[in-house]
Amino acid sequence: MAEKIKAELWDKMHYLFRDFNDRMVHLELHYDYEINVDALKTVLICLLEKSPVLHSSFTDNKVSPYWEVKPYDIEDVLTVSRPENVKEAIDEFLTQYIPPESDLQIKVAVFFYEGKTALCFVENHMCMDGGDFKYFAKTLCKNYNDYVEKGIPPLDIKQGSRSYDEVYDDFSEWEEEAARGLFKNICAKDDHRFPLTESRPEDKSFIARRKLSEETFLKIKDVGKKYGATVNDMLVAAYFYALYELADYNIEDSVTISCAIDLRRHMDTAEDLGLTNHTAFMQCNVPKRGRDIFETLRYVINSANLFKSDRFMGLYGLPLLNLGYSILPHAASEGVIKIGYTNPLLAMSNIGILEHEKLALEGHEPFDGFMTGAVKYKPFVLLSATSLRKEITLSMCVRGNEEDKKIVERFFDLIEKSIGLLTA
Repeated sequence: MAEKIKAELWDKMHYLFRDFNDRMVHLELHYDYEINVDALKTVLICLLEKSPVLHSSFTDNKVSPYWEVKPYDIEDVLTVSRPENVKEAIDEFLTQYIPPESDLQIKVAVFFYEGKTALCFVENHMCMDGGDFKYFAKTLCKNYNDYVEKGIPPLDIKQGSRSYDEVYDDFSEWEEEAARGLFKNICAKDDHRFPLTESRPEDKSFIARRKLSEETFLKIKDVGKKYGATVNDMLVAAYFYALYELADYNIEDSVTISCAIDLRRHMDTAEDLGLTNHTAFMQCNVPKRGRDIFETLRYVINSANLFKSDRFMGLYGLPLLNLGYSILPHAASEGVIKIGYTNPLLAMSNIGILEHEKLALEGHEPFDGFMTGAVKYKPFVLLSATSLRKEITLSMCVRGNEEDKKIVERFFDLIEKSIGLLTA
């Protein structure tokens, strides 16, 4: 009889959002040598065996959904090629969709070009979020190095509970009681939209990227310190300021952007947990654009600090979601939750630093790379940010057309312009 894994709260939530995005998370890393494919295969097999949700099929039985562990062939996980056009090959791979009903929830590709390697990953967000995806990539690299250099079998990856309940484990008794009573959904409803074209049947998924130099990154950090702003605050302010111009919002309009937060901030350690999701959103609001970008920044700082000062940041509404899934059959709970839960039109995810030292393979650190979130379906958008070697990559994954690509590039131009105003 096939092994079954309980579908956890966030697994079901991401499945619920299937009409808003494709749920894929993407990672691209470049190395200045050709990696050992046989070693990579061995490591992947061992890591997947210890992470069965990654080779499972999601079953929505309308009552209590679950994952069913499936056998798999490593050749279906890993593809290797020497494409004539590496950029096109990478884009085609990264924009693929893995149905939750598939036997595999992760795909890996190796593209050899000019004596270099592009190592690319696509995984289903239902299985793990960006935080654990970064952990998975670092663990793969560590196991690869141990196997190639020392002959140590690749066995090192965390295992354990995937439950959202783990977020409460480090609370005191009264804190847990209070947190489990936060039924109120504080998601703000905001009808402001990113100015993409209307959906068309011929729309296709694409990933737009814009790299900010190390010099720009250091300027952002230095100016941020002066104003008491984090790098994330600076990027969000630039996001707001660019949007007001791009979308021609009324400068007196209040606008909200939902920013992803890692709920592991509530945990002393997450090392004993399995690969899973622990991501929620905070609502960053500016009451108006402001007279200049520095006033926009002040609004962002004030909004962010208000959320950060809350001991239960990110935990509001989770008990309500859990109750909905607990007392109702899955089919009914989805309908109720869709009514009460607002999916934000504008969102940002600062995935954070890709630690190049921990992503090294045989002493070769990645010289380029980024991670990005799901392909959003119009009118929803997500701006993702990662940094590698003090260079920031901004990215947006959109199902759209050539006109939408131009709009996104214009948006990146305006963000760079806004950052220039902040750091001048």
